[in-house]
Order: sequence, then C-alpha cells, then structure tokens
Amino acid sequence: MIIKSTIDRIMEATDIVEVIGEFVQLKKRGANYVGLSPFANERTPSFTVSPAKGIFKDFSTGKGGSAVTFLMELEKFSYPEALKWLAKKYGIEVEETIDHPENKEEDLRRESLMIVTAFAAKFFHESLLDSEEGRNIGLSYFKERGFSTETIKKFELGYSPDQWEAFTGTAINQGYQQQFLEESGLSVKRDNGTLYDRYRGRVMFPIHSFTGRVIAFGGRTLKKDKNVPKYVNSPESEIYHKSNVLYGLYFAKKAIRDEDNCYLVEGYADVLSVHQAGIENVVASSGTSLTSEQIRLIGRFTQNITILYDGDAAGIKASLRGLDMILEAGLNVKVVSFPDGHDPDSYVRLVGTNAFKKHIEENKKDFILYKANLLLKDAGNDPIKKAEIIREIVESIAKIPDSIKASVFIKECSYLLQIDERSLLSELNKMRQAKAKKDGQQQQNTRYSPQQPPDEPNFFDEPEIQEAKDESSQEKEIIRLLLLYGNRMIDWDGIANTYIGPFMIAELGDVTFEHPVCKMFTDLYRQEVENGVLPDDTYFIHHQDKGIVDLTVTMLATKYTLSENWYEMHRIMIHDEQDNMKAAILGAIFHLKKHKVGKMLENLRNELQKAETEADQEILLNQYMRMKKVEKMISDFLGSVIIK
Repeated sequence: MIIKSTIDRIMEATDIVEVIGEFVQLKKRGANYVGLSPFANERTPSFTVSPAKGIFKDFSTGKGGSAVTFLMELEKFSYPEALKWLAKKYGIEVEETIDHPENKEEDLRRESLMIVTAFAAKFFHESLLDSEEGRNIGLSYFKERGFSTETIKKFELGYSPDQWEAFTGTAINQGYQQQFLEESGLSVKRDNGTLYDRYRGRVMFPIHSFTGRVIAFGGRTLKKDKNVPKYVNSPESEIYHKSNVLYGLYFAKKAIRDEDNCYLVEGYADVLSVHQAGIENVVASSGTSLTSEQIRLIGRFTQNITILYDGDAAGIKASLRGLDMILEAGLNVKVVSFPDGHDPDSYVRLVGTNAFKKHIEENKKDFILYKANLLLKDAGNDPIKKAEIIREIVESIAKIPDSIKASVFIKECSYLLQIDERSLLSELNKMRQAKAKKDGQQQQNTRYSPQQPPDEPNFFDEPEIQEAKDESSQEKEIIRLLLLYGNRMIDWDGIANTYIGPFMIAELGDVTFEHPVCKMFTDLYRQEVENGVLPDDTYFIHHQDKGIVDLTVTMLATKYTLSENWYEMHRIMIHDEQDNMKAAILGAIFHLKKHKVGKMLENLRNELQKAETEADQEILLNQYMRMKKVEKMISDFLGSVIIK
C-alpha cells in the first residue's frame, strides 16, 4: 500500500490538464478545457476539465473525477496503479508499506497479467541483445531491415529462443504462475498439462497499451516453411482486446496531436520504419480490419487521418468498404498509395524521409474521390457496373455527418462520374431517409419492453419513482452545499466562530440519509469533523471510493458557465445563492427535514388504517398530531427564511 505522504506529493504535483491532455485533445474555453469524450462516440465536445477544481466531467456518460479517476476509468487501472503511473510521470519515488510482491496469488488478476507480460518483454529483449542465438538470428534480421539500435530499444523489440520451454521454464523458475502464462497467451498447455513457448524462434514486437505498458505480442517467424504461419499474435485476454489497440499509438500520440494528423499503416515494420524516419505520427491496425474503437482512439487527438496503403491494388479494394466507418465518425480521410511492390516500410527506406514526405503531399487524395477513381477503372464502359459504383460512392457520402462537406463531394463526384448532380442528391436523400427511419424504429423498439405495448403506458410506478428522485435530489443538495461552502464561516444571526460544514452536520444529526452514497459522504464528513479536521472538496475528489468521487464531481461540475463579460454584454444580473447564504443553507436543511417528516406522516397514516384496537389508534393518532405540529413549524420556519 502506498503511504499517505507519497499520495499527497503525487496529488500536489499532478496537473490534471497535462495528464488528460496526453489522452484527449483539449481546447481552452473560459476557465476550463473541453474536448471529445474518450468514453463515448460523440461529435460535439461534452468532456470538460476544470484545472481550478482539479476535476474532469464527461457529460455524455456521467463519468467524472480527478486525474487518478480518469486513469482508472480509461485504462482500467487500480487505484495504486494510477498513482504509480502519475508518480512515474512526475518523477516521484513511491514509498509503500511492507508487502510481499513474490506472493503473486494475492495480486489482482489483471495486474498479474500485466506483470507477466512485462517480464516476457524484458526476457525477449534481453534474449535479442545478450544471447548468441538472439544476436545471430533476431538482431541481424532487425539490422537487415534497417532498424537502428535506438528504435530496437525504444519499441522493446525482442527474440524468443527456438526452444520449446526457454521462456516458460525461466518464468516458472522465477515464480510466475502457469495460470497467467497461459491466459496471457505466452505459453500453451500440452495434453499432459505442461506448458511450452508459443513464440519460439520468432522475432518479437511488443504491443503497448495507451499508457506504455506491454499488453500483448506479435511474433514473426524467420523460417521459409510455408506450413509455419508468418505471424503469431497474442490471443484476446483480460488486458488485450485487439479491436481497442493501435500498434505504436503510445509512441505516436504526442506527434499526432502536434501535427493534427495521423498516418495509418498496416503492419509493425511500417510503423517502425516511418517512425525511425522522423515521421512519428504513425500507427498500425496490425493486420486486423479497422474498428470503430480504433477510429475513436485516433479521434481523441486529431480529426485527420491519412491512410498509407501498400501498392497491392487487391488489398486496397478489399479494405475500402471498412473505411466508411471513418467518414461516419466525422473524421477527414485522405489516401496515399505507393508504387507497385512497395509499402510504407520499403518505400521510406528506399527514398528517405524528405522524398517520402514529398510523395505523400503530392499524392494524397480525399478518400471519396480516390475510391471513385479506383472503382471507375474497373467498371470500364459497362453501364451496370458503373451504376453499382455510383450507388456505392453515394453510400459512402451518406456516411458523412457534415452536410456541407457531403454536398461538396456530391458536386465533385457529379463531374467525375459524369452524372447529373440532382440525381446524386436524390439518391443521397433516399439513403439518409432510409437510415433515419431505421434508426427511429430501433429507438422505438428499445423504448418499450415486450410486456409493455406503446399504447398502454404504465403509470403505477411513477409516484414512487418521483418520490425517490425528490428525496435523492434533496440529499444531494446537502452534499453540494457542504462541498461548496462547508469551510466558510457563518455570517448570519450573530453566530460567530462557526463553520457552515459542522453547523450543517449538527443540524442534520436527527436525519437518516437514504441514498447510500450520500449517507457515506455525510458519515465521512462527520467523522472528519469529530477528528478536528474540516474536509474540503479535494478530500472527496481524491477519495478511494468511486461512488464518493462520482458524487463529488457531479455536485461540483456544471456543463454551463457564464462568460466573463456576460453582464457587460447583456446587462442582466444573475442572482447568486451566496448573496443569501442563510436561505440557501437553512432552506436545504429544512426542506430535507420536511420531506422526512412527510414520509413519517405517510407511514403513520398507513399504520392507522391497519390498527386493530382503539388503544393502538389513539397512540398512533397522538404521534401523528405531534408530527403535524413539527411539519407546520418547519413550514413556518422555511417561509420566514425564504422571505428574509
């Protein structure tokens, strides 16, 4: 466990804008920063970072918290993992209480997989550089491909010895569990239960997570045997989902943001060669079809993708349809192809950095026009094929959410395809109407359950739901006021030397909170006050309990803020609750109390109806009348507070 003084140093050093800026393209807006949500597929930014409060809030998904929470949500880190990531970033030495790391069975499952893949990466890298077999076979291969020592070390390239149990035996001898060796895909189980190396005799390409940890591997054989697969990749695991990963993104993300463009290539070698040439904003889909998750990853940093295709025409045509997803995501797509027989790897090694960049600038084409030109060559003079191609091009344009951009492509394709622009627009509108109708039906289907037809809405549960919502809202209002004003002094009715937070906690001593997180929050607040500490918002923002953090950020964050020159522009004064703090604080306390009394009265009414004897009825009636007096006193008090 990390000691508290170390946690405090990490929190003090952390710049939340700087941390989140490594994962999301942020733009300053007033006192805050905004960007596209990394948790949802959106086109209008709803993700906000407040440097003053040290929090983020994603209004599209409801997620929010500190820099630690962000790393936990995005990278699925545990609390200690997130702290260690921040400590490493800011050069802080982590001090922990005594623990026994060799006792791996007590580690979290996910962390255990991370530990074993990190060990494997180190083993393969050292095998490449330090063993005779690794240098003679693996290192000589990488050198022949033109990869420098710096590139080899930066990407942690490696070599797996051509022996059945070289890695597995070493790992087991050092205490790594067979379970995690097998689950990570590093080792394969025989029928007799023993394990052997999956990647034996292959050069190794470690695949890094968004934050730089090794989560998987690609292994390339150097043998000529056609029965041996050229590449063997890690299977899906708890830490590796190939549809969510882009090879090289960890090393490319800063350059992508700086250049406002991402080069997308196909394989590991393409990334390494182009990156080594000084063009660092390059990633690969690693031989898999591009996924919507991968597109969203790129979209965090730039709206511009340039696809660098191999010269193979058949491969280009096969991947065209999948690229419509990029258009649908609202990104701008350009395409560059290379001379036959060349891919980005071979071409950049052939011509060098400057000529490679020049080729890209002179040959990049908008994806729609590139696709139209390519398909038209195949159609020749066949009118049926041409009609199919026209429909396919319009289908791609229909994916573009920006109507102005779509209309520009319609105009250009009209000229290129030699077809009337109105005909293309008519076809485009048909496709969009069909999609809108389909989306509407899907929404309608999800809106109503099979047991609840749309023309027979069920109203029976609504009062109960509304009541629960009202109570929850009132309890959350107490939390909001504690966070905003708890450490301020009371300045009404001559009360002196009393803070608002302890005052509210004392006034609510007879109230039981029903919402579990609100109850936990007030219990924590009361406990800190009893210990002589007045907790502020930072205490709750950095709390280990996710529910506490979520509630805190929700209460502190607002989607809208007035501009600094609002009054000068509109001459409209917005009343601030701080102008009448007494009404805000006492109003919230006694509204909640009134609601609680109302529930007690309702329970007494129900008990009165069920009472079987006159004695029971009299006792309950007396209790009911006393509670009615309490309710009236609260109502009278509320009236006087609000009027004043």
